[in-house]
Amino acid sequence: QVQLVESGGGLVQAGGSLRLSCAASGRTFSSYAMGWFRQAPGKERELVAAIRWSGGGSAYYADSVKGRFTISRDNAKNSVYLQMNSLKPEDTAIYYCAAKRPPYYSDYVALYDYWGQGTQVTVSS
Repeated sequence: QVQLVESGGGLVQAGGSLRLSCAASGRTFSSYAMGWFRQAPGKERELVAAIRWSGGGSAYYADSVKGRFTISRDNAKNSVYLQMNSLKPEDTAIYYCAAKRPPYYSDYVALYDYWGQGTQVTVSS
């Protein structure tokens, strides 16, 4: 059974930092593209950051998080991370980890094959 489990969400003041983790189990995601999405109340789910699982290559960041968020991976741990710095109230959302068949990531939600349950991030002003 394939599972993606997010952790690391919480409540933080504006300007603070959080590090989200996504641990994958049930299969090896060595060739999958991994993405972090978020969904705020009343809004559509949007891609925040994505990375190819292996083979190098650049990561993707939404314009709203460039320079503040960093996506990374640890193949040995079958995990992907999202370091979030300089958080703003508008970053408040449920954050989801997702995996897509190789090789490329996409901002199209329907193309992702596996999803985590989500972790809440709340940024207070």
